Amino acid sequence: MEVLAEWFAENLGDVISPEAVIFIVSMIPILECRGGLVVASLLKVNIWKAIPLCVLGNVLPMPFILLLLDKVFKVMKNFKLTRGLVEKLEDRAKNRSEALENGEFIGLLLFVGIPLPGTGGWTGSLIASVMKIDFKKAICAILLGILMATVIVSILSYGLLANIVS
Repeated sequence: MEVLAEWFAENLGDVISPEAVIFIVSMIPILECRGGLVVASLLKVNIWKAIPLCVLGNVLPMPFILLLLDKVFKVMKNFKLTRGLVEKLEDRAKNRSEALENGEFIGLLLFVGIPLPGTGGWTGSLIASVMKIDFKKAICAILLGILMATVIVSILSYGLLANIVS
């Protein structure tokens, strides 16, 4: 992820505003808020300016994923070329969702909020969509998870922990 974040910082940082780069990176699957904060740190953007841009960029696609993914997947399953991809994504989401079934809200919040590879708002939305979790419940859990991940990654990206300890 760091390599991708560095690429965006180096290649877009001179073309568009650092704030726009942060917002765009935060919308991209895999990178999301975490990548946006790394880019913000690389571009020397103030953390208090970066956090809202990252959160907004990361949250913006979530309602569309939750509301439209099922319909898009149904259409994609009609084509031989994309059927395998959809089935693979659904299987991956179902495998990850087994741990969430008992405590949907808390499970989804923690899944999105603990910044590990393969977790985040995009995957959380995919899981919520596949599990047919209520829209309001899912969007709240995902938003809180994104905020949690943002705090954790902010501390790591900006070295706040070192500043607090010393």
